[in-house]
Amino acid sequence: MLVAWLTEVEPHLINLPESKIYGSRHFVEPRRRRIVVAQQAEKKSEIIEKFKIHDTDTGSSEVQIALLSDRISYLTDHFKVHKKDHHSRRGLLKLVGQRRRLLQYLKQKDISKYRAIIKELGIRK
Repeated sequence: MLVAWLTEVEPHLINLPESKIYGSRHFVEPRRRRIVVAQQAEKKSEIIEKFKIHDTDTGSSEVQIALLSDRISYLTDHFKVHKKDHHSRRGLLKLVGQRRRLLQYLKQKDISKYRAIIKELGIRK
């Protein structure tokens, strides 16, 4: 079964010796993980570019709210497939709480920026 799975996912691994097929996650996963991490880094830098206030801004409230919103939407889609993933659900609730606190802070400091980011991200109705 493991060999059949490998041939579907990574056909070039079928010619490896038996000892290397055992524990095949070491061959398949790191490459896939690197691609995903690179895509996430690109997406993160795009969000930072879109919401930054000045050239070296990476941690303003607006940027943090936008990054949290992206992560929240990703996890929301994740739970449509993995309904019983309760450990990640706790992480989602923590992210939602953090975003709520940042939005509350931004609302107190600058209501116009608050309204602009709400409109841009489509958070509130």
